[in-house]
Amino acid sequence: MRRSMKSTWHAGAAALLALGLASAAQAQDDVSIGTGAVLRGLDKINGDTLDVTIPSGSAAMIGKLSVTMWECRYPQGDAAADAFAFMTITEPAKAPDPIFSGWMVGSSPAINALDHFRYDVWVLSCTTD
Repeated sequence: MRRSMKSTWHAGAAALLALGLASAAQAQDDVSIGTGAVLRGLDKINGDTLDVTIPSGSAAMIGKLSVTMWECRYPQGDAAADAFAFMTITEPAKAPDPIFSGWMVGSSPAINALDHFRYDVWVLSCTTD
């Protein structure tokens, strides 16, 4: 009896894993790549916000941070919904090394956030033109 319960559990786990992988593959097929991104920067000391549009492969300054936007993806057919962007952020006055490099998700910026004492940066949407 134990062996059959264990086999059933393994078969169920394998089926869930296969379903999850199929869903992930499907999700990847349902995205479009934008021409750039609209980002928002917040200066946490003085409360100023700045919205900036950065074309893919370009950089812009948000306060004292240099933000290079590499790629922005969004759900197919809706560039304003749940954008996620790959970017590199440096603070050139202090060091050439990135203080952030990775994907940032517009709907959940805390998942992979910039950790800076003064500035917050997050994705608002992708651009398509």
